Amino acid sequence: MRERDDARRGDRAGGGAAGSAGGPAEGAAAQGGGGVREVKSAARTVELLEVLAARADRPARLQELAEGLGVPRSSMYALLQTLIQRGWVRTDVTGSLYGIGIHALLTGTGYLDSDPRVRAVRPFLDEASDAVGETIHLGRLDGMDVAYLATRESHEYLRTISRVGRRLPAHVGALGKALLAQRPDEELPPGPYERFTPNTLTDRVALAADLAEVRRRGYAVDREEGVAGIVGYGFALRYERPAVDAISCSVPVARVTASHEGRIVSVMRGIRERIESAVPDGGSRVQWR
Repeated sequence: MRERDDARRGDRAGGGAAGSAGGPAEGAAAQGGGGVREVKSAARTVELLEVLAARADRPARLQELAEGLGVPRSSMYALLQTLIQRGWVRTDVTGSLYGIGIHALLTGTGYLDSDPRVRAVRPFLDEASDAVGETIHLGRLDGMDVAYLATRESHEYLRTISRVGRRLPAHVGALGKALLAQRPDEELPPGPYERFTPNTLTDRVALAADLAEVRRRGYAVDREEGVAGIVGYGFALRYERPAVDAISCSVPVARVTASHEGRIVSVMRGIRERIESAVPDGGSRVQWR
């Protein structure tokens, strides 16, 4: 599966209030939500970490980070050194290449361990995978992306694109389409959307029509739209409205038969109902935003 280009990654990492800050000056930035002014140095740090995380196994050089985030080389170098000392960024033996550090992993693990919904859903993923013999995912909507929170891999094949912590645009997969269908079409971006395979829905009208079918059917289907050779079935978890979490089943297209598809849908529907019963209030007394 191809990676999204660096420019798009930088745009996504710098989106929203953080992305609007810009410029090398330190101190308070533009007015944020709730009347609180954004701290530009904090926003810059988050932008840098998001860019490095999105690059995965492709480390970055000082110059491209400085140019990509619109920061002077000297300021970027100082920020990188600070984050290296604290374990959030790592560098190679030459000190010229930079990547995400181990503390990012520890923080991400802390997020998963502290989330009661993830803890509640995990056993059901095991059960679904055992029942259908396929790969099962739990994902959460984050803007117009879906972040993978848990995966139970089939023994028949591996999908490295769907490992925990990976993000994909919501329009390309069953998880994302199941969650988009929980929202009004007016919230869809105008498009065109990024193409991952020849089957990807890149047009807003086409995506809206597909989401209407998802609502009618009760679950989403991704027929090689995100990954060539893979069919997915996505089910929104409706313990919160609109749903932010969903589960899906991924199947190699060569194993998709009418009977196997029917069993997958039946099992996943049952699993969804049991999850929703087990997590009736969103799974926590704390209502996170």
